[in-house]
Amino acid sequence: MLLEKIDAAEFRQTLGCFATGVTVVTTVAEDGSDVGLTVNSFNSLSLEPPLVLWSLGVGSPLLKAFEHASHFAVNVLSEDQVEISQRFALRAVDKFSDLEVRPGLGGASLIVDCTAWLECRRRSHQVYGDHVLFIGEVERMATTAKRPLLYLHGRYATTGERVA
Repeated sequence: MLLEKIDAAEFRQTLGCFATGVTVVTTVAEDGSDVGLTVNSFNSLSLEPPLVLWSLGVGSPLLKAFEHASHFAVNVLSEDQVEISQRFALRAVDKFSDLEVRPGLGGASLIVDCTAWLECRRRSHQVYGDHVLFIGEVERMATTAKRPLLYLHGRYATTGERVA
């Protein structure tokens, strides 16, 4: 059976119908510098053991840092952190300049005032298509009462009031 080729733009638009949380994943590069980027491909994988996953494009200049790091942190952004999301989505800026952070496990930065934090030991990484899938085991986590920032239809969104 021959499958119809999926149009990449249509595929991206269809995936945009799925609301995701917005995170910033951080680690420490081999030279000791802080590294991070905005990620909405974050997801839970397993409760026992506690595993999470996220992906990074194979052409990313940050790929080497995450491949060699022992730990990474997932900072779940709150609805008032759109500027942080936008900052970490850029490539050529000092993303950590004037940003209040605290050190996490393995030195990965934890961004202050997030909705939640997951500090992970990198368990594996594997290339799939045009991305590298990272799996981490959660070693420590914390939450706040802040509402999360969402991304839907190519724009930021908030949860508003709870429906159930």
